[in-house]
Amino acid sequence: MNLKQRKLVTIVAEAALEQRLVRDLTTLGAKGYTITSAHGAGPRNQRNGDLEGGNIKVEIVVNNEVMGKVLEFLETNYFPHYACSCWVSAVEVLRDERY
Repeated sequence: MNLKQRKLVTIVAEAALEQRLVRDLTTLGAKGYTITSAHGAGPRNQRNGDLEGGNIKVEIVVNNEVMGKVLEFLETNYFPHYACSCWVSAVEVLRDERY
């Protein structure tokens, strides 16, 4: 078994941002993504997105270089303007060429 270390970047954002996020993430180097519906509360309780169309959770598995580009882009272009959360987890993957 040949496992490779990668990063799982998880983004929770307003569902209205889905197409824009997908476009930006793939432009930055993500080869694929998984999107699921999401809801919940955070430090400021329920977000507007929960009430107006819901939220999504976007997950991408990437190498360190792409992770850095994605985090910098989110910090500059999304966090100041939208209710978004993001976290990174270390993962090990098979079929490394897919990521």
